[in-house]
Amino acid sequence: MKKVKKVIIPAAGLGTRFLPATKAMPKEMLPIINKPTIQYIVEEAIASGIEDIIIVTGKGKRAIEDHFDNAFELESRLLEDGKLELLKEVQRSSKVEIHYIRQKEPKGLGHAVWCARKFIGDEPFGVMLGDDIVTGQIPCLKQLMDQYEETQNSVIGVQVIPDEFTNRYGIIEPDQQDGRLYRVNNFVEKPPLGTAPSNLAIMGRYVFTPKIFKYLEMQEKGAGGEIQLTDAIQKLNQSERVYAYNFEGTRYDVGERLGYILTTLEFALQNEDLRYPLMDAMAEWLSKAGQPTIG
Repeated sequence: MKKVKKVIIPAAGLGTRFLPATKAMPKEMLPIINKPTIQYIVEEAIASGIEDIIIVTGKGKRAIEDHFDNAFELESRLLEDGKLELLKEVQRSSKVEIHYIRQKEPKGLGHAVWCARKFIGDEPFGVMLGDDIVTGQIPCLKQLMDQYEETQNSVIGVQVIPDEFTNRYGIIEPDQQDGRLYRVNNFVEKPPLGTAPSNLAIMGRYVFTPKIFKYLEMQEKGAGGEIQLTDAIQKLNQSERVYAYNFEGTRYDVGERLGYILTTLEFALQNEDLRYPLMDAMAEWLSKAGQPTIG
């Protein structure tokens, strides 16, 4: 039985929601406190037992490669200054086996995954989207990998969302349920409001058999005129069973501005050095704004 050892992280998007900041900086490098968002994704992959990571990049994404490379001058300076804890943090991002491939045209998520087909070969693999940070006792990807080992079929990570947001996500039409695991009848990409078959949304974590590439190879355009990964999953589900797993953990949406701000605030409140100064600053701001204070 082949185990999941490789993961694809698509990072070729233009980041238009964060312009003008992303005109020169990849959106994946926008920091949550002091760590780029993509590093949270990479650390989850490592904690899940992944051995090889391929990041699919696009034009203007060189900063991602630089971040995960060695920085000899910086590391030497930190060592000389005795800043060993900071040195350890800097080195964490460079001691990973990471590969890169460029998506030459912005044809969508499905196409970005397809670009990494030669790296994956004939093996099961994970896909992790950088717009979603997930925290929990067991890494989200590891939960899906465990389900893959049980079922030997592709497994898609899902969570329950409010009905009014179902038009923003890929949605599953569930069939049989076994605890958190679902057999799925259909996968629907961003259904119009009022037409969604459930409120179980696809949340940026996947484990696939390599057969998914057969359907991505068709290069068929879907919603938004792009090659959609959800459409290929739907076709895969017609030839071999694809499961959905309602994973445990807290998911943070950092792919849009409000979600990014709220994530930054929550992570800051979880930080011992920042929690109380931040709460004091927020209370002072609310007082000046004429709003009731927190707590």
